[in-house]
Amino acid sequence: MQEHDRGLAGKVALVTGAAAGIGEAVVRRLHAEGVRVVATDINEVGLASLQAELGDQVRTLVLDVRDSAAVNQLIDDVESQWGNIDLGANVAGILSTDSVLETSDETWRNVFDVNTNGVFYVSRALGERMKTRGRGALVTVGSNASLVPRQSMAAYAASKSATHMLMRCLGLELAPFGVRCNTVAPGSTMTAMQTGMWEDAETGAANVIRGSLDTYKNGIPLGKLATPEDIANAVVFLLSDEAGHITMANLTVDGGATLST
Repeated sequence: MQEHDRGLAGKVALVTGAAAGIGEAVVRRLHAEGVRVVATDINEVGLASLQAELGDQVRTLVLDVRDSAAVNQLIDDVESQWGNIDLGANVAGILSTDSVLETSDETWRNVFDVNTNGVFYVSRALGERMKTRGRGALVTVGSNASLVPRQSMAAYAASKSATHMLMRCLGLELAPFGVRCNTVAPGSTMTAMQTGMWEDAETGAANVIRGSLDTYKNGIPLGKLATPEDIANAVVFLLSDEAGHITMANLTVDGGATLST
C-alpha cells in the first residue's frame, strides 16, 4: 500500500512530557513521520534514553512547563538553532487522587501549575510565533475525566476541563491566521499514571474495564485499555494535514467509556 503524505516530514515539533508514556509515544510517531522533534520533560534519565535510541532527528531538552520564562527561553533557543517550530504537543501532566475535601492547597496549585498553566505557557509562546508566520498546529492531551464527574479526581478533572476550554478559545483566536488548536481526551491508558492507581496489579486492568457501580464510573465498552500508541495516533492525526479543516475540536479516545458525552 502506498504511503499517504501527512504533510509532516521535515517539520519541527515541540513535545512536552516526552520522557515516558503518551508523550514518548508521540515523539516516536512524529519521528517515524520524518519530523524533527524537540522532546522536553523534567525526567532527564528518560530523555537521555530517548535521545540515545532515536538519534539526531530528536533533540531532548529539560523543561519545567511551570516556569513561563524557561518555556519562552527554550522556544527562542530552539527556533534560533533548529528552525521554526511548526507543531506543538502538550502532553506533560500530573495526577491527584485526593477527594475534594482532602485536597490541600499545595496539591491543587501543583496540579493546575502543570496541567493548565504549563499548557497555557507553552501554547501562548508557540501560538504567538505561529500567528506571525500564518501556520501551525497545536494539540493538547487532556482527559475524558474533564467530561464526567469522578470521585477522588477533582483537581485533575478540573485542570483538564480548564485546559480544554483554553484550547478552544485559543483556536478561535488563531483560526484567522491559519493555526489550528485541538485536544485529545484519553480514557484509561496503560501508563505509569494508570497503573499507579491500581491496588492490585493482577486485577487492575480488569477492574477498570469492568467499571464500578460503587464509584459511579463507567466501564470501557471496547473491553480494553488504550495503549500510549492509540493516543499518539490521534495526536499525530490532529497535527497533520489530514486534519487540515479541524480546529477547536476535542477527540475522545477512550474505548467508549464516556458513552460519547
